Parts: sequence; C-alpha cells; structure tokens
Amino acid sequence: LPMAEQASKDGMLLLATGATNADVTLKGSTIFRNCFIDPYQGKMAALFAKDKGFTKAAVIYAKDDDYSNGLKDAFIENCEANGIEVAYTGECMTTDTDYSSQAAQAVASGAELLYYPCFLDTVPLLVGAARNAGFTGAIMGGDGWDGSDTTGLSAQFEDCYFTNHYSSEDTAPAVQNFVQKYTEKYGTESLNACAALYYDAMYMLVQAAENAGGTDTASLVKGMTGMSFTGVGGDITLDENGDAIKSIAINTYVDGAVKWTETLGSDGKVVSKAE
Repeated sequence: LPMAEQASKDGMLLLATGATNADVTLKGSTIFRNCFIDPYQGKMAALFAKDKGFTKAAVIYAKDDDYSNGLKDAFIENCEANGIEVAYTGECMTTDTDYSSQAAQAVASGAELLYYPCFLDTVPLLVGAARNAGFTGAIMGGDGWDGSDTTGLSAQFEDCYFTNHYSSEDTAPAVQNFVQKYTEKYGTESLNACAALYYDAMYMLVQAAENAGGTDTASLVKGMTGMSFTGVGGDITLDENGDAIKSIAINTYVDGAVKWTETLGSDGKVVSKAE
C-alpha cells in the first residue's frame, strides 16, 4: 500500500505481483496487478465448495490480519449467496499455537468444510488440531498455504485444498514450458506461485510497450490499461481498477505433497482438471 501511494504520487507505473489487498490498485490509475485480490479468492473458494456439493461450512480466521479478514468476508458472503450455511465462525490470532477450542466448535457445528484463510506457518497447527478434534471433512485455505510444512502430517492433510495463482502440474502448454525452462535453470525449490507471477509480469510489460508503441511511463500505463494477456497464470484481463480477472488453481495434497486438482475460470466453472 505505501508503495502504491508513492508510485501514484510520482506518476510511476507499479505492476504488483503478490499484493492481494483490494485497496492497492485504488491508489491511482498507474497501479496494476497480475495476482488476484483477496475477495476474488474467497469467492472462488465458495464456488469450489458449491461445486463439491457442500451445504454447511465452518470458518476459522485470524482477526488481526487483513489478508485473513478479506478472504473470510468474501467466502462467507458467497457461501450465503450460493446456499451454503456458515454454521460456525471462529477467531484466532496470527500468534496462536493452540486451535483445539475452535476446532472442537467446528466439529460440533456439523460442518462438511472448514475454511482457514491464514498463512503457511500456522496451517500445520490448525490442520493437526482439526483432525485431532475429529473433523473428518475437507479443510481449505488460500494462497497463503503455499509452502506449508506437512512433515509428519501426511494423513491429516488428506482432503485439504487451497486456492493458488497457478499449479506447476497444470497441463497447459504455457505452464509446462515455463516449468521445464525454470527447472533447468533454477531447480524446483523456488518453483512456486511467486516465480510464475514475476515471469508473467515481465511479459505483460513487454506487451504493454507493444500495445502503446513505447517504453516511456505514459505509454506503458496506456498499454497496460484494460490489457488482456495469456501466460503461465492463464487468461488475464485487467479490469477498470487494474485488477486481474483470471483463472484460479485448486491444489490438494497426496501423501503430504501438493497436487493440482483443477483450475476454475473466473465464472467458477472448471476449465481444466487433473486426470
């Protein structure tokens, strides 16, 4: 947010690759992003829940974190709009290590899905607590789950999911070409969503220059405005705020390892699926 404010004041183009806070692009007409925003991610999680036939959900979120609040609000709003009852909403803090009370209440609510939109450092603690409390349903989070440590918790992470900006297992040619070239140069350790977002951002700048016929700031801003782009992250359209309307990958876990399960289009419908 401070970077967006300064860039807008200076008339500088800012293309954000990991800033999912909805307010970032509202700071000015020179601010864009190629990641999705928190409300969009929460909405897509609710549409995934609807597609899976869930009728009752529970939510545990970190009340001291903007990211968690943004996903939580959008998830609840879209669950209610799609006939999914949110039977329990529990609060925690980003510094918590004990989730036994919230987990027990989630179980008691009869929920089939537990939504936990928090960051990776606490994900193993929450998943472990939920399973220990007897929660046998699906557990889901957002892109903050990317990189979560599943060591010793492989069984507990079965039937867990998270939304992300792309999956390296997506069979789309653009994805597989990127994965092959990236792995040859850098290996697989840093092959995450950030790598794909940064990669696409560079080519979006190239396309902006081509669209407007120049590399000065005014031309790049003009070329970026309303852009439609296809890259590793799929088909991206920048809306009137400079936000990316795009597909979203749904990942799951098999034997503790992250596995792509499907990709949803911006309408929430499946556009590609793992075999």
